[in-house]
Amino acid sequence: MNAEYVKKLALPEEVKEIYPVTAEMEQAVINTKREVERVIEGFSDKLILIIGPCSADNEDSVIDYISRLRPLQEKVEDKIIIVPRIYTNKPRTTGEGYKGMLHQPNPNERSDLFKGILATRHLHMRAIAETGFACADEMLYPENYAYLDDLLAYVAVGARSVEDQQHRLTASAIASPVGMKNPTSGDYAVMLNAILAASHPHTFIYRGWEIESKGNPHAHAILRGYTNKHGESQPNYHFEDLIRLSEQYEEKNLPNPAAIIDTNHANSNKNPYAQPRIIKEVLNSMRLSPEVRNLVKGFMVESYIEDGCQKVGGGVYGKSITDPCLGWEKTEKLVFDIAELLS
Repeated sequence: MNAEYVKKLALPEEVKEIYPVTAEMEQAVINTKREVERVIEGFSDKLILIIGPCSADNEDSVIDYISRLRPLQEKVEDKIIIVPRIYTNKPRTTGEGYKGMLHQPNPNERSDLFKGILATRHLHMRAIAETGFACADEMLYPENYAYLDDLLAYVAVGARSVEDQQHRLTASAIASPVGMKNPTSGDYAVMLNAILAASHPHTFIYRGWEIESKGNPHAHAILRGYTNKHGESQPNYHFEDLIRLSEQYEEKNLPNPAAIIDTNHANSNKNPYAQPRIIKEVLNSMRLSPEVRNLVKGFMVESYIEDGCQKVGGGVYGKSITDPCLGWEKTEKLVFDIAELLS
């Protein structure tokens, strides 16, 4: 290979020995997964709210943010299930730029993947221990999922990964709900084929083993908008988009038709302040149509302590160093507004 082998990384079992979960942490993960599964299965009318920073760049500010969600959750627990985003991998279209905590536990220093693996596990564990929240992360690299598989309540597969065979097959082996985003082209068929693949059992290679997956009945769609042939962002959260997805789900005869609406990315043209408006439009669509109400199970929101974003090294505590986010005051109002609209 045209590469240098830097160092052999620890196995997931070895990392779990360094940072073992407690019985209380394990139970928190089980409880959150089951709550989310009940929504996806249609046995609960609550909305799932997957919310948090674009990328988890700083352990202390991320925990600070998630700690603020705890009293908020208690006030809306009869209507909303909050699953904090702790996204420790940042996909990069060109491979340039900050790639997330996994690569750079300190964004101002060079990559150190072993330290990154430890940092991501420690952060997820700290979130559960200090806030009671089992969280969500993106499966950017399927082989790395095993470092966090006992900690995650929700897993997302991104728009650039959803067509990949290894992501689809690994999703079929995950014992948590997995959201499959539509690809950047917006093609529903690609996303639904990924969900279909994930819902079935498979035999495949994973971390040097031949394994047999059992299939994931809680794999579902995430609508995040798309990019047209001119490179322009286009939304796919409007009423007609949701009806079309509902109809295509029915044609595929998948076990649990469900969709999460990603309110940022191409749906908002990365304008975080549009996220409340998008949510309110979708909630209105849900009131107008039983089909849409049965399909939409929640929202994904990019939110942090401070509004907007900054460059790496910008020095503003709790402000995103990747995509711009909705600040805390606007986030708190949004959550209360959602709960009120669900009344």
